[in-house]
Amino acid sequence: MNVYEEAHNLARAIKESNEFKEFDSLKKEVEKDETLYSMLQDVQKKQLELQAKQMSGGGMDQDLMSQIQSMYMMLAGKPQAAQYLQAEARFSIMMKDVGEILADAINIKAML
Repeated sequence: MNVYEEAHNLARAIKESNEFKEFDSLKKEVEKDETLYSMLQDVQKKQLELQAKQMSGGGMDQDLMSQIQSMYMMLAGKPQAAQYLQAEARFSIMMKDVGEILADAINIKAML
């Protein structure tokens, strides 16, 4: 068994999954609306900022968390953004699950 060949097979399976196809299709649609795309990028930047603060031991930044929640509420009111966020979440869950399956298979769960 060639590990690299199997990795390419897994990559193809992911690209052929409904989760990826829906996410990719909606992402392309959202990118056409510059304002909406900018709003989604802003909320993602804020999420990364919050995660970085938490990982560095800074704890939960309530102001930042409140900003993110407000941004999500505003985006949830836009059908195209809501569909995109839901598809992104489903794709992220699938990728997390795949990562956990791989980690479990080689006993490196503690490292992830």
